[in-house]
Order: sequence, then structure tokens, then C-alpha cells
Amino acid sequence: MKPNFENSSGLVPVIIQDIVSLQVLMLGYMNEEAYDKTLAEKKVTFFSRSKNRLWTKGETSGHFLWVYGVNADCDNDTVLILAKADGPTCHTGAVSCFPFETSKGFLYRLEQTIRERIENNDENSYTNKLYKSGLNKVAQKVGEETVELIIEAKDNNPELFKNEAADLLYHLLILLKLKGFTLEDIEQVLRGREK
Repeated sequence: MKPNFENSSGLVPVIIQDIVSLQVLMLGYMNEEAYDKTLAEKKVTFFSRSKNRLWTKGETSGHFLWVYGVNADCDNDTVLILAKADGPTCHTGAVSCFPFETSKGFLYRLEQTIRERIENNDENSYTNKLYKSGLNKVAQKVGEETVELIIEAKDNNPELFKNEAADLLYHLLILLKLKGFTLEDIEQVLRGREK
């Protein structure tokens, strides 16, 4: 569904959201030409109101925004783009143009990092070495981390408990990768259980 450019003086606001973490990265504006170019090239192009021309995000910095999904809102006058950034989105060097960061969505970024280290066969990566050691070793590691978490749960040290929980999640992500599943697959199972 193409946005209605006529009802908004030729420009529509465009929200850019990270495809992995779902963090809002920036807001820009598109005219119809910028929208069509974005769809054709799969690279976000805005209409710069200050420069009065089309502006492809990253044309100077090299930090392009690659398009993974485009949706218009219910009124068809705002666009939401799911994108993968090649680097910081903000001109200040920050991930987002909005000044807050949250840990929400971090597990998806971690899952992506795990996948990249394995697919790039990073020789110095603990993740890659463990993955290459096979199912039995990875499953054993998940079991060890589970036991360590249970032990820390019975004690009264919040920092050790949180660290063991983090270790378990990290190793579970490696096991999911080894079994050919993703965190999203598990979320879908949990969502299916929601009453």
C-alpha cells in the first residue's frame, strides 16, 4: 500500500526501526520520488527539507540503511521501515537519533553476533569453537549453565545469579543455532500458548 502523498503536502513522515532490536533509529521525510527510490534500491532515501533534494542516508558517512520491510500506518500517511544499519544512524555517532537506549531487543543483536561469528568461521571466537565442537558439547554446556543457575538461585547473591542467567541464555542461543532454530521460533511457541 503506497502512502498518500497528496493529503500531506507531498511529504510523509518515515520512522526507521532496527530490524533486529526494533529500536527506533530515526525519523525522516519522503516524497513520492524518495519512496519509489527506496523501494527500488532497498536503501533508505529521504527528501531533505533543508537541502531541498533527495538524500540517501549514508551517502556521506557510508552508514546506509538497508530496507527489510515497509508498512504504512492505518491512515496511510506515515511510513514505518524496518532496516539494517551499516553503522551508527545518528550524525553524533550514536546508534539512534533518540537519546535513550534500552536492553530490550539486545538478545536479537546477540543472536545475530553469534550467527556472524559462526558463519564467518572466526577462529578466535569462543562461540565458533564451541559450535564446532558439536551437539553433545553444546548441550552439555547448556546443562552445566542450568545447574549453575539453580545453585545461584538458592543463594542470596543477585549479581552471581544474573551472571549465571546470562551465561545460560548465551549458551542456549548457541544451541538454538546448532539445532537450526531462532529466538523468534521460541517466541512463536510461547505466543501460541498465550490464552
